[in-house]
Amino acid sequence: MRKISFVNGEYYHVFNRGVDKRKIFLANYDYERFLYTVKYLLTVGTAQTDLKLFDQSLAFRGRLSFICYCLMPNHYHLVIQQTRENAISDFMHRLSTSYTKYFNLNRKRTGRLFENSFKAVHISSEELLLHTTRYIHLNPLLANLTTKLETYPWSSYPDYIGMRHDTICAKEQILRLLSEQKQTEVYKNFAADQIDYSKKLKYIESVLIE
Repeated sequence: MRKISFVNGEYYHVFNRGVDKRKIFLANYDYERFLYTVKYLLTVGTAQTDLKLFDQSLAFRGRLSFICYCLMPNHYHLVIQQTRENAISDFMHRLSTSYTKYFNLNRKRTGRLFENSFKAVHISSEELLLHTTRYIHLNPLLANLTTKLETYPWSSYPDYIGMRHDTICAKEQILRLLSEQKQTEVYKNFAADQIDYSKKLKYIESVLIE
């Protein structure tokens, strides 16, 4: 059971993985559906399995800020700021329920898709917030899913470096923490600065585990 209490105005690293570590994204359209559901919830509010029914008064934009994301084959990472009571819990419940219904229907399966409830960690400072977004964006590279972060489509990193502009993320809340000029370039350099160090840590971790 999740013990954290969400506080309005605070930021949280939210994550979860597939039950039994199974893959939760099996094809490109699965990633697309997950992100479309996020956008739908932010702007419309109700995410039914077919996404045809809606009630715009339930839209989450204004109740929370969706900061950044990275979707991996068997798990996801999000950073969310809560701005109204219970917003994160409600948002994650609707997102998980909608995506699970979609996945099960299309894969002719039943039961849970995700491992229990989602997990969340409070981000206690602006410095930690900045570093958390970098950690999340580096995931595909460290998992050898890509050789260039900017080419991985299931992450908000291309938004942060100015390569994609139709974003669902409130990236300005992160970029404001950087230089007032050339923020996207500064963020790209900020991420690149940690790549070699992160790879070394990943290698050491794999050696110790084996």
